[in-house]
Amino acid sequence: MLIRRTFLAALAATGVMLATGANAASPDNTLVLETSKGNVTIELRPDLAPKHVEQIKTLVGKHFYDGVVFHRVIEGFMAQTGDPTGTGMGGSDLPDIPAEFSKTHFERGTVGMARAQDPNSANSQFFIMFDDGGFLDGQYTVWGQVTEGMDVVDKINRGEPPANPDKVVKARLASNPN
Repeated sequence: MLIRRTFLAALAATGVMLATGANAASPDNTLVLETSKGNVTIELRPDLAPKHVEQIKTLVGKHFYDGVVFHRVIEGFMAQTGDPTGTGMGGSDLPDIPAEFSKTHFERGTVGMARAQDPNSANSQFFIMFDDGGFLDGQYTVWGQVTEGMDVVDKINRGEPPANPDKVVKARLASNPN
């Protein structure tokens, strides 16, 4: 009987923690993309890719992503942004980041870092998955997951490049709305 009461108490405490959002990402690890279609909230995953998350945070702090278009948007696959030239060939002035591949599955809403053929060439470009992309598992770095706004991502104009590209109007951390 004591074991049952202990189990029920632990279960109830867990339910309270979940109900109060105790498992939600901290504001320092929550990225908000204000896009031309609406807002997208991304939980950053420093537990999976600390160097990538740090680079994203640095670029967000410099307003690097503000005004940058989604230059490669493929139906059933992903929407890519992060190139200030809008061509898919550009990046930031920060150094490239070494790969931080994990066993995390690329699924709808996963945010991964784009790169060239060299696994250690990621810099500023990233993509948000529309659908399952298991063929990317272990080959690209996962650094985030969309927690709100996939309906917004679904509305981003398609094309390589899109004829009328949508853009990131403003990128910010929830802890710093400026």
